[in-house]
Amino acid sequence: MKKSVSISVCLCWITALLMGEVSAVPAKKAPPLKSQATKPAELAKQLVKIGYFSQERAVPAALSNLDAFIQNKGQTGAELAIADNNTTGQFTGQHYELKKIVVPVGGDLQQAFTQLGEDVGLVVLNVPPEQLNKLADLPGAEHKLLFDAASSDDELRNGDCRHHVLHLLPSRAMRADALAQYMLKKRWQNWFLVIGPTPEDKLYAAAIKRAAKKFGIKLVAEKAWTNAYDARRTAQSDVPVFTQVDDYDVLVVADEQGLFGEYLDYRTWKPRPVIGTQGLIATAWHRTHEQWGAVQLQNRFKDTAGRWMEEEDYAAYLAVRAIGEASVRSKSNQTQAIKDYIFSPAFALQGYKGMPLSFRPWDGQLRQPVLIAAPRSLVSVAPIEGFLHPKTELDTLGYDQPESACK
Repeated sequence: MKKSVSISVCLCWITALLMGEVSAVPAKKAPPLKSQATKPAELAKQLVKIGYFSQERAVPAALSNLDAFIQNKGQTGAELAIADNNTTGQFTGQHYELKKIVVPVGGDLQQAFTQLGEDVGLVVLNVPPEQLNKLADLPGAEHKLLFDAASSDDELRNGDCRHHVLHLLPSRAMRADALAQYMLKKRWQNWFLVIGPTPEDKLYAAAIKRAAKKFGIKLVAEKAWTNAYDARRTAQSDVPVFTQVDDYDVLVVADEQGLFGEYLDYRTWKPRPVIGTQGLIATAWHRTHEQWGAVQLQNRFKDTAGRWMEEEDYAAYLAVRAIGEASVRSKSNQTQAIKDYIFSPAFALQGYKGMPLSFRPWDGQLRQPVLIAAPRSLVSVAPIEGFLHPKTELDTLGYDQPESACK
């Protein structure tokens, strides 16, 4: 009888357990909730201020309907680099700000430069070459570090150099040397030089002559272009007559404004390639460049700007990225500390050209490979293999330290 009662009690308990009316294990009191600890306040990020100073350009006469005039070359490159710097800054505790000043055509550059203020010691300049030293010599500017993102003048890197100005684009001498190295590789060593009428054309021609002498190339003929600028109308008749000279391997044209050089190709008396400012060119950047990660930079820029990256965009991009690299490595936002690191042997800048870039301490020129490009293809990259240097092959392009007049 007792046994049946015990069984009945157990069955009732199990039934109640299954129905959820009792608990198998006596419930324990839940511990009181602890108040959440207050998160520590985020440390303030180190602020790095960078200035971007440029002047609008007057719209030139239309030479072609193919290439639209671009007013803001350089600015988008600087903005893209700021975004890249701030991506890195999330991990290094730094924040980068870009203060932009764009002076209208005919505006007072020197007065506008003072609007940057004393607290902006790192400035990217996109101004005409003749204005560069005028800004660099302003009171207080000697304490800033200025990045020239627009000029290729050799004299600004030689007798007229300033030691607080860094140059991002290849000089004319670097461009001429790059072409000369490739011509030697092809054994095209007899040149016919055609020079345009502008002062810039004569400066480019001087760089070509220097490169020819440096690499043992012969100038078999030299002519100044004096024909009308409506080359489309006169090309078929004028160019064949103009180019009747002694035999040569390549025609080298010095026409930085693009007034006539495009119309020489395929119209010369002899079937010869055209190089120089038109035809096969030496450049810091080109839309056909896709190696060493360049295609990613090209695509990101095009998505942002809606156009291809130009040389000035690339130069401004490198300038801001150089500041970012130096500030991260030196852990400083002070101009002098950043300048010291940039000129140190440890500095190395990624430039999407297959090797790290650095600045020459004697003239502030950025060491970099130079692209040799046709209008729709990348032909080669200088320095060409086989041209040697005791320190770096990049110094085979342009003025090496023993040649420099920068004191």
